[in-house]
Amino acid sequence: MKTRKIPMRKCVACQEMKAKKELTRIVRSPEGEVSVDTSGKKSGRGAYLCHEPACIEQAKKKKVLESHLKTKIPADLYEQLEKGSHTS
Repeated sequence: MKTRKIPMRKCVACQEMKAKKELTRIVRSPEGEVSVDTSGKKSGRGAYLCHEPACIEQAKKKKVLESHLKTKIPADLYEQLEKGSHTS
C-alpha cells in the first residue's frame, strides 16, 4: 500500500520547511480581512507561521506577515497567535 505524501509548507519567520499541520495559516481574504485560518481551506492569500513563540515574535518585529500578505496586520491577531502557541 502506498504511503501518503505529507504536504510541506515554509514558515515565513524562520524559513523552515515543516508539515502543514504543524503550522498556523494566516489568511487575507479577497475583501482584505486578515484572520487565522484554523481549517486551512479559507480562500485568499495565505502565509504559514510556526507555533513557536520566537517565530511569532520575529514575525511581529520584522513585519514578515505584512510583507507576505501585503496588508496591515492588526495587533490582536498577534495576541491570538501568542495565546494559541501556548496551548499546542
